[in-house]
Amino acid sequence: MNRILRSALIFALLGAAASARADITIGIDLSTTGSAAAIGIPSKNAVQLWPDQIGGQKARYIILDDATDPTNAVTNVKKLIADERVDAIVGPNITPSAIAVIDAVSEGQTPLVALAASAAIIEPQSDPRRKWVFKMPQNDALMVTAVTEHMRRAGIKTLGFIGFNDAYGESWAKELTALVEKQGVKLVANERFVRTDTSVTGQILKIMSTKPDAVFIAASGTPAALPQRTLVERGYAGKIYQTHGIATPDFLRVAGKEAENTLFPTGPSVVAADLPDSHPVKKAAVDFVNRYEKAYGVGTSTQFAADAWGAWQLLDDATGRALKTGAKPGTVEFRRALRDALESTANLTVPNGVLNLSAKDHQGFDERARVMGVVKNGKFTYAAEQ
Repeated sequence: MNRILRSALIFALLGAAASARADITIGIDLSTTGSAAAIGIPSKNAVQLWPDQIGGQKARYIILDDATDPTNAVTNVKKLIADERVDAIVGPNITPSAIAVIDAVSEGQTPLVALAASAAIIEPQSDPRRKWVFKMPQNDALMVTAVTEHMRRAGIKTLGFIGFNDAYGESWAKELTALVEKQGVKLVANERFVRTDTSVTGQILKIMSTKPDAVFIAASGTPAALPQRTLVERGYAGKIYQTHGIATPDFLRVAGKEAENTLFPTGPSVVAADLPDSHPVKKAAVDFVNRYEKAYGVGTSTQFAADAWGAWQLLDDATGRALKTGAKPGTVEFRRALRDALESTANLTVPNGVLNLSAKDHQGFDERARVMGVVKNGKFTYAAEQ
């Protein structure tokens, strides 16, 4: 064999050996500071409870904070892929950041399990970049059906809307607009605000001038408290609906007594103890809440923490199958095998639902993944059929 060719082959083999490794490395990008910290901190807490193995293999976890900034999220994800050669990434927490990192994970051929909600993160599934993107939280469309069905039962005829002026708010506006009229509800006001705004008085006064039976707030974390409080302080007496993005202790703290009687769709874990024993997710939800609250205190568990725990379960299940292909962690072959395994996940029960993924669905929840909740006596409780 030509000496140059032989040397090149030796270096290639050494390079391949250096790339492969025994442990599974997971990169985690979270918003543990900034406006979405109320979402990111519980997620980080849950990550810190992850077992030290995934798929029966020793695991290494690398957590980075993006400070609720999509630019930082992209930087973090590129660093995790290029410098740490991670096998998968969990996060980001917010929709704009999750959308922003799609190009990076696609170019790096690294599976992403987002912890943000909008279906725009994984759709259209025909986009080849989204082949690498999965997400834990329920799609907005699934949650919207729970809300609009509740509105019909409650006799709501007119609805005002205020949401974030970003992909999260737009996704909810799109889904809600498409469904409310089917339930006999007319949308009479449609307003937006920025996550960092300190006042929404103008928008709320416009909504109240239409005298809607109910108002829907499409926001998440503590910023969702601003329109909530403004509505109540301005004397609005109709029903107020929020998204599953409010289910954090910090929202209750910031919204205070003005949050009382707020209705919202939510994952089963948020109201786990109140669920009927017949609910198919109750056991998994209660088990997670007990685990989390043993570590961090009673009443501290959130949907976002449960989603982060579910991300570990999803990766644990898929990793075991990916390893059976013979591909080695730290290689593109393993990342491809892991992506394929994620996409074939079937009947996996996690704290917020039952996952059945496919090439056409990178989220995978059905109606078992949502219930209606209501704030009562300063706590998130199960709303049953009220």
